[in-house]
Amino acid sequence: MTERHAHTVEKIGGTSMSRSRELLEPLFLHGGADPYNRVFVVSAYGGITDLLLEHKKSGEPGVYALFANAENDHGWSDALNRVAEAMKVAHREVLEAPGDIQEADDFVRERIEGARSCLIDLQRLCSYGHFRLDQHMGLIRELLSGLGEAHSAQATALLLRRAGVNARFVDLSGWRDEAEVSLEERIARGFEDIDLATELPVVTGYAQCSEGLMKHYDRGYSEVTFSRIAAATGAAEAIIHKEFHLSSADPRLVGLENVRKLGRTNYDVADQLSNMGMEAIHPSAAKTLRQAGIPLRVTNAFDPADPGTLIDEAPAEAPAVEIVTSLPVIALELFEPDMVGVKGYDASILEALTRHKVRIVAKSSNANAITHYVDASLKSVRRVEADLVRVHPSAEVTTRALAVVSAIGRDISGLRALGRGLVALDRAGLAPVAVSQGPRNVDIQFVMAREDADTAVKALHRALVEEADAQAPEAPEESEIGAAAAPKLVA
Repeated sequence: MTERHAHTVEKIGGTSMSRSRELLEPLFLHGGADPYNRVFVVSAYGGITDLLLEHKKSGEPGVYALFANAENDHGWSDALNRVAEAMKVAHREVLEAPGDIQEADDFVRERIEGARSCLIDLQRLCSYGHFRLDQHMGLIRELLSGLGEAHSAQATALLLRRAGVNARFVDLSGWRDEAEVSLEERIARGFEDIDLATELPVVTGYAQCSEGLMKHYDRGYSEVTFSRIAAATGAAEAIIHKEFHLSSADPRLVGLENVRKLGRTNYDVADQLSNMGMEAIHPSAAKTLRQAGIPLRVTNAFDPADPGTLIDEAPAEAPAVEIVTSLPVIALELFEPDMVGVKGYDASILEALTRHKVRIVAKSSNANAITHYVDASLKSVRRVEADLVRVHPSAEVTTRALAVVSAIGRDISGLRALGRGLVALDRAGLAPVAVSQGPRNVDIQFVMAREDADTAVKALHRALVEEADAQAPEAPEESEIGAAAAPKLVA
């Protein structure tokens, strides 16, 4: 294990970066806390990576997607111009001094025009039959991604220097670097002559390396970089600044007066949240911190007086449901009457899901049916469905839009949370499609009709969190739950 030191490594996300002056103001812009023994790892300003690659939610093409499908350079080149203008708008929201703004403008111009020249040269090269553009698209995605983080890190360093902080822009993006190095080597080079006691490094969330971060983590790369820096430098604590407190449920759904801010939880819970699409941290980043023995703190960036949520390996002081959350899923079910005693069905389903990059949230099976609850687009699931029909022509393959509602905690043993949850759902007039609770006792998954998900979250939160101090009801009989509410129980 790397020797532990006194410093923290802190990750600032894109939305927070767009409000970085507001974030940094109470910290140390005007004689606040000691700015040193801290490392800031920054994402691109909000919306910039969407313009560079593609919109994360809508899929609207950015520079990368336009370049991949370009017959000429007009579409992607115009999109690159829009990125440059958006970058200038973003750093003008943060910087005030004319000299700083000019320096940031020059930086944007140099990086954008350098990227444009690279893409034009590659397009020209690939006009010859010996060179294929699709062989280079992964590298292009890496190049474009690095532009956003380099821009925000450089502007943040300018902001801090103007406030009297000895900030250093640490560019891990490999811009014009001819050497091919590993991520470990890239980080070591970036930090080799930094004195954390007298300097504050502002580091790009993207790091160019031989492993190819985008290939493995796509847009989760910045948290991977953040965790590797924390481990490599032996940080005392890793901190992620978000725009909200990590709470027992979405306050917009259950009411701000009813949620409980989590003061402490563990990496098991963080993994369950990632599985439910509610990432406190990328699973690979959590694994790095966990193995290095570094605790993670998740804070509300705009509530600096609050210590946030500490995530470590400590067991719960007492069993409790800590979070109730939901995720829309598609149930992909393969039914085959002749499945009993025959091997291979599960393997073929997993192979198809893997091939089409469909993420599994939960799974259930019985003698002649296997159901995977997946987080994916309907288009991707239809491709999987078509593959399975070809492999198993006598099977019946169906899909259904549902939701998984999960009650999660470090230790939920002895709470009779499953029975209490079923009673709560029945009282709310809801009938689960399926229910799953594993022997590890960290979560219970209630599979619901998608339109019932919000109501289910509110009912379960009220029963398992808000009324947690009340005496738990006796485990219900099936007659108490009601025949309509009796689910298929899955081990």
